[in-house]
Amino acid sequence: MEGECRAPQARSSALPAGGGGGESPGSDAPLPGSSGSSALLQAEVLDLDEDEDDLEVFSKDASLMDMNSFSPMMPTSPLSMINQVKFEDEPDLKDLFITVDEPESHVTTIETFITYRIITKTSRGEFDSSEFEVRRRYQDFLWLKERLEEAHPTLIIPPLPEKFIVKGMVERFNDDFIETRRKALHKFLNRIADHPTLTFNEDFKVFLTAQAWELSSHKKQGPGLLSRMGQTVRAVALSMRGVKSRPEEFMEMNNFIEIFSQKINLIDKISQRIYKEEREYFDEMKEYGPIHILWSASEEDLADTLKGVASCIDKCCKATEKRMSGLSEALLPVVHEYVLYSEMLMGVMKRRDQIQAELDSKVEALTSKKADTDLLTEEIGKLEDKVECANNALKADWERWKQNMQNDVKSAFTDIAEENIHYYEQCLATWESFLTSQTDLHLEEASEDKS
Repeated sequence: MEGECRAPQARSSALPAGGGGGESPGSDAPLPGSSGSSALLQAEVLDLDEDEDDLEVFSKDASLMDMNSFSPMMPTSPLSMINQVKFEDEPDLKDLFITVDEPESHVTTIETFITYRIITKTSRGEFDSSEFEVRRRYQDFLWLKERLEEAHPTLIIPPLPEKFIVKGMVERFNDDFIETRRKALHKFLNRIADHPTLTFNEDFKVFLTAQAWELSSHKKQGPGLLSRMGQTVRAVALSMRGVKSRPEEFMEMNNFIEIFSQKINLIDKISQRIYKEEREYFDEMKEYGPIHILWSASEEDLADTLKGVASCIDKCCKATEKRMSGLSEALLPVVHEYVLYSEMLMGVMKRRDQIQAELDSKVEALTSKKADTDLLTEEIGKLEDKVECANNALKADWERWKQNMQNDVKSAFTDIAEENIHYYEQCLATWESFLTSQTDLHLEEASEDKS
């Protein structure tokens, strides 16, 4: 819990130019999977437990599948990103560079699962080397997220992509899914690396540096099952009690989260529906052009006009494909990530309330003198410090998160606006050129008739 009692601080120690190995969190927009009521309406989706990573597949519901992971412009063969990153462009103070790449399938007699290579380059003194290479599977990322939440209950932990399986899927692992998952995991780790407190978490360091057997051993050192169950039961009991007097600033924060969650979920749902309809439009356009070519073969007088229409449709079809790629890579992943963030924020608020509720229950017991007064007074003093640390951590992280959210969303919508302008300008120029050619042809025919 020591991470809770300090507000985020700036990191020191800069990495020399050319010594890094990853991207900044905002540079690789992931799609963290597909979820929501719309997915459950059209596909039978089952949650998987930690030991069933071999079946990690996002919902193939049509309204959700046509996102980042199924963009026609997305490369289907994930390649190493190490050589694509210009480390000299990174901020001077960045001293931890992480890359997630080279997914690899593993087949055993018990299960089939995917691991991802993680390369870490750093100049920090607490690392015993400047470069590490390990392989991790999804459940390792899940373990890291859980440990971060345990150590820093009122810090905003970056979300992981959801874990779903659709019954009846023939191919459990395809290139699109794996590439989408890779991008999401890459962003998850870089979000943590950029966080002024989480980046120094010991479990995060172990995750980046330990070999598989070392990580497995480290996991066993965590809280036992009975201990975790006891903590969960106590947390549920406290949450049932609720808090008597949540501070005003946290009331405002909670109200913001509720409104934000409603709006971002609605935008996510509508954006996915728009993308689905855009893809259907694109598929129809691909068939529309060739029809005019076939028609032109039997209409000699209309041949040039029909071929001109076919050419325009083909150009607009390519422009549409490019716009869909921009939508799936620039907007949908960002919106869906913040859907996941909204769920994470609700969990953070609940954990803050649980800490305060524990303090309230001790104060109430002291007031009614139901237990040893001296012991209660000591416990109350410790809990007051705990509540203050939790509140300060959340307040500092809250402002940081809001600023990042606003920057990410603004950038995403600006990119889409520019993409739309370019798309419509291309299509307009294409059809205007066609009209001009038809006008010129009509004038030529009229001139020939007069002569």
